[in-house]
Amino acid sequence: MGGAGLTVRAAARLADYLRLVRFEHSVFALPFVLIAAFAAAGGLPTGRRLLWIVVATVSGRTAAMAFNRLADRRLDALNPRTADRELPTGRVSLAAAAALTVGAAAAFVFAAAQLNRLCLYLSFPALAWLLGYSYTKRFTALSHAWLGAALGLGPLGAWLALRARWELAPTVLAGGVLCWVAGFDIVYSLLDEGFDRRTGLHSAIVRLGRRRALHLARLLHAAFVAAVGLFGLLSGLGPGLYLALAGVVAALAYEHAIVDPDEPSRVNTAFFTMNGIVSFALLAGACVDIFLLRPA
Repeated sequence: MGGAGLTVRAAARLADYLRLVRFEHSVFALPFVLIAAFAAAGGLPTGRRLLWIVVATVSGRTAAMAFNRLADRRLDALNPRTADRELPTGRVSLAAAAALTVGAAAAFVFAAAQLNRLCLYLSFPALAWLLGYSYTKRFTALSHAWLGAALGLGPLGAWLALRARWELAPTVLAGGVLCWVAGFDIVYSLLDEGFDRRTGLHSAIVRLGRRRALHLARLLHAAFVAAVGLFGLLSGLGPGLYLALAGVVAALAYEHAIVDPDEPSRVNTAFFTMNGIVSFALLAGACVDIFLLRPA
């Protein structure tokens, strides 16, 4: 019984840490990283390179999320939507969250070093950008774009890991990811509009009002679709990606259709379900082109 009890407690503690960094939300970033990696390699990269690309993606995101929870812990405690998170409730201690941040940041730099020297050098400003997002809502309504750029670093980094040079195709994809993330983050910020106004935090919803901000989100998602299409042309992808992109257009249209600016209760559905579909659909389409349709 003692061993079983320890196992249960360890599992509960692990679950707290995974919820702290919302580990499952890696589905938003990792598919675009893999698209860039497969396109840059013209197929499957070596197992070693692919491993370190994935480690860098997951560890960088983990460091950013853990640091965000530390930076926002007092605000989270005041916000009814976030008051039951792991730091405000004490399920994870400040010391543990800080240790997780430092450990994940170190893993990110180490993974970059295993890829090439350019990735190692760029890992430090990239990490500063990832962690810096946590403070942006305190001074700018462009926080959505900052977050989008943070996720856009993923596919750009994967391309640099394999080709070690800057090219237009991954830059276009990174810009598309920026627009995609900024768009859905604007939608998601509907949930905190009242709290943000009361506490002086910045967002597009606060700055522009609900309807104008949601119109901006639609424009950003249109730019995302255009960027993915251009990336396909630049990287030599074909019908698989474009068929998936047609499905993505339908998914994004549905996302915006179900979000009512006067009743944002469906935002969670729009945020989690539709955007998870978007990233995996595009990965599947790219894989069809790269692994099935491209001539050997």
